[in-house]
Amino acid sequence: MGAHHSRSQRAIAARVVWARPMTRPPPPVPFKGQAGPRFGGLGLCSGGWSFCSSPRPSRRGQRDPRRMEISLKCLPGGRAPSCGNMMAQSDLDLKETALKEDLKFYFMNPCDKYRARHQIPWKLALQILKIVMVTSQLVFFGLSNQLVVSFKEENTVAFKHLFLKGYSGVDEDDYSCSIYTQQDAYDSIFYVIDQYRQLKNISLGTLGYEHDGSGLKICKQQYRKGGMLPSDDKPNIDVSTETDCIILKPQELASKNTEVNLNSSFFNLEFYRLIQVKISFKLKGVALQTIHARELPDCYAFQNTITFNNRAHSGKIKIYFNSDTDIQECKEWHILSSVLQKNSLYILVFDGFVILNCLASLILCSRSVVLALRLRQRFVNFFLEKYNRCVSYTDRMEFINGWYVLVIISDVMTITGSILKMEIKAKNLTSYDVCSILLGTSTLFVWVGVIRYLGYFQTYNVLILTMQASLPKVLRFCCCAGMIYLGYTFCGWIVLGPYHEKFEDLNTVAECLFSLVNGDDMFATFAQIQQKSMLVWTFSRLYLYSFIILFIYMILSLFIALITDAYDTIKKYQQSGFLATDLHEFLKDCGNVSYRKEQTSMPFICCCRRQQSDDNLILIN
Repeated sequence: MGAHHSRSQRAIAARVVWARPMTRPPPPVPFKGQAGPRFGGLGLCSGGWSFCSSPRPSRRGQRDPRRMEISLKCLPGGRAPSCGNMMAQSDLDLKETALKEDLKFYFMNPCDKYRARHQIPWKLALQILKIVMVTSQLVFFGLSNQLVVSFKEENTVAFKHLFLKGYSGVDEDDYSCSIYTQQDAYDSIFYVIDQYRQLKNISLGTLGYEHDGSGLKICKQQYRKGGMLPSDDKPNIDVSTETDCIILKPQELASKNTEVNLNSSFFNLEFYRLIQVKISFKLKGVALQTIHARELPDCYAFQNTITFNNRAHSGKIKIYFNSDTDIQECKEWHILSSVLQKNSLYILVFDGFVILNCLASLILCSRSVVLALRLRQRFVNFFLEKYNRCVSYTDRMEFINGWYVLVIISDVMTITGSILKMEIKAKNLTSYDVCSILLGTSTLFVWVGVIRYLGYFQTYNVLILTMQASLPKVLRFCCCAGMIYLGYTFCGWIVLGPYHEKFEDLNTVAECLFSLVNGDDMFATFAQIQQKSMLVWTFSRLYLYSFIILFIYMILSLFIALITDAYDTIKKYQQSGFLATDLHEFLKDCGNVSYRKEQTSMPFICCCRRQQSDDNLILIN
């Protein structure tokens, strides 16, 4: 009896100790993630395992009654056969509450996150600042690139007028001009040589010869020796080719011995076996118009090539002119202006700030993606533990924020393009095209990313939801329509190619048919077909009419119907509610989760509260 009485007294004393409220709340345990604070945990107390502090108190200094009941029942000497199950169930409930809190916070917009925890939306602020800086950078680079492109194009036109005899100012087709007699061929070749010799006296631009030993290089390609008579129906031609070249330097052209060289046997052309004559020369120039834009001038190297093409041997020699332009660093220049140097320095500093801004955005978005993947893994593990089933693919993809991925790609491209731009500005790099592609594409992605923040408003997110809903069907539809489109492309190229300039090659055929789908240039396509063959002319009408009827009145209408159907579906869901997935059902009853910070004040960008319940919000990632 004494021992039993002693045990009863100890049990009563233990109940009194555990029921006494704490005079000081336990310190919070920080949690590495997106969730709120976690309190307490499982510890070893006097008398056995129990929870030594409240896991999530509603107010300071108070215990969770549910935990108190478990602690009393699980004391040594008690008779609670389900003590382990109750503690495991309590752990699972706490884990579920914490997970719901983390999930709800993850799917909040920046303003709601600020109201919940006073977390400043740094990513939003960086994106707004980045839009301004990246767009300004693109405008500055575009103005500079426009000067470069215009200088190249104007010099190309000037070269054609300088070196092509009889050039009218307009290219005949893909070639500049053409000749039809042997005398015209000789005159055109010698005209190029003479113009090159007196370039400094006749040119209006800042042009000069290269001093690297190169000069005017003339090469002729022809078949090997053979015989051909106009009255002979059996030509004797060796199809293997040979190429002979000579180089005329500027110093040699200025001497009197040039006339002797021009009368050499090299210029005795046998046109029946001549394939082509190619004249190439290199010039240099300086673009001074950049000074007016307060930029340092650029030095250019022009590699010009004139080709007399006689491959067809049809009695018509086509003359092609090609000019490849490279920007080079001006060596040992002396510019008496400090404004140009300061302006270049300011632009380099601005590009540096753009890189820092994009680097900070890249780090924050990458961190958010990593935390989202961890949160998804917690959600998957919890579902498997509590419900013994896997999370669907749709719910898994809710955690993949495509906007963050787009921002990361945009930041990488902007940083790379800004580095190239700084090298171009410092005259250490001359690749404008690569830099233009990087900066242009990154700016496109930045502005497309703005749609994400409009998607937080129910009246603005219709476009995003419609695109998401219709994209799979549109892609499948385009695959089927693309097969028909390719069939028409190949058919039009092989049949109408010899009779219509818009069907000469596959690329041109595809562009022509695409313009017909949009209703452009229809009459010209019908009218330009040559009526040399009645069979081909009839086929062209059947071909064009069937294509227009099929694609404009059927395929294009079905394409629009798919998007319209997706839009109607979204509008119906907005009125009656969207289909709830496991993730939506899991988050329905977490609207009363409290956070450690209450809203006391908010910035001006978060002044508008939502009027609707958070339970019906659409998860947009």
